[in-house]
Amino acid sequence: MDLAYTEEEREFRARLREWLGGVLPGLPPKPRPDDWPGRRAYDTAWQRMLHDAGYAGLHWPVDAGGRGATPTQHLIFLEETEKAGAPYVGANFVGLLHAGPTIAAEGTAEQRARWLPPVLRGDEIWCQGFSEPDAGSDLAALRTRAVRDGDHYVVSGSKIWTSHAEVADWCELLVRTDPAAPKHRGITWLAMEMDAPGVTVRPLRTLAGSTEFAEMFLDEVRVPLSHRVGAENDGWRVTMVTLSFERGTAFVGEVVACRRTLDELAAEARRSGRWDDPVLRRRLGRLNAEFRALWRLTQWNVSEAQRAGSGGVPGTGGSVFKLRYSHARQELYEAAAEVLGADSADLDREWVLDRLSSLSYTIAAGTSQIQRNIVAERMLGLPKGR
Repeated sequence: MDLAYTEEEREFRARLREWLGGVLPGLPPKPRPDDWPGRRAYDTAWQRMLHDAGYAGLHWPVDAGGRGATPTQHLIFLEETEKAGAPYVGANFVGLLHAGPTIAAEGTAEQRARWLPPVLRGDEIWCQGFSEPDAGSDLAALRTRAVRDGDHYVVSGSKIWTSHAEVADWCELLVRTDPAAPKHRGITWLAMEMDAPGVTVRPLRTLAGSTEFAEMFLDEVRVPLSHRVGAENDGWRVTMVTLSFERGTAFVGEVVACRRTLDELAAEARRSGRWDDPVLRRRLGRLNAEFRALWRLTQWNVSEAQRAGSGGVPGTGGSVFKLRYSHARQELYEAAAEVLGADSADLDREWVLDRLSSLSYTIAAGTSQIQRNIVAERMLGLPKGR
């Protein structure tokens, strides 16, 4: 991995900084966290601005609607937008970072033409329908059934932790199409319209008071066979592509955000006098080294995926990143609570809600236990546990 920037990359960074400096001051105020229609409108408007300026799907393949940028240009984009305080992907998260890249890698030409341009323009929002109430962390234990009926699948079952279901147009949905097959081999990946008859969404309120997750109930929902991505019963392999993106690159921008938060914590500690505590200074210093190392690991993972000819699909190194990042983020906001002192219980104070949400990171996108199994079995070659 060459960490030196080329002249072209330096010029790209300069153009991006100039564009961000021109557009960010004119953005409207962010909607309230509980205003999901407002948040959808805000997030999709920002995505359309990126699209019109040529920055949407920067690293996606050209034949998928992207610019085919280098991994380094992609990381420069993430770094500069985060440093500038630009809006995050928000409600566009699943479409841009999960479903879109999966369809780009696994979809047919017709599927890519149908679904990818609206994602890049911000016209359509996706949600993720993977987890189920009775499956726990064993995703392959899902029981939502899909039975063929002519040129459709008829889907019945339920999902939980369905990200952004309240405002989504489409759902990346995992279903069981062969109940007699071993559990990893009878799964299929479908794209389901959220306004289809038989779909019921019930928002779930998190510890932080937000409702970005929901329960979803499916009562004989008809999904066209043409909305299947990959072959029938090959959905587990397709899902591993989705999860590789989720674990390998979906959190990249958040690493930069954490580094910015760390700087702000140090500044707050100096203002409040807590900087005099050598234990706190040592803790913040170690976190600074941790997030710098995670950024380098990100660069390596993205470069390795490109060099391996995998179409940009991250490898198992993404599990190493996700495992360590989840815990580092929790440690960061524990340090924030130490800096805030008694104010760490005030939900109106900066970083307090982030601290609550950080508790979910060792579960979201695959539990830390699952990540350790992946690292042990697929990278270190250790035998599977019994």
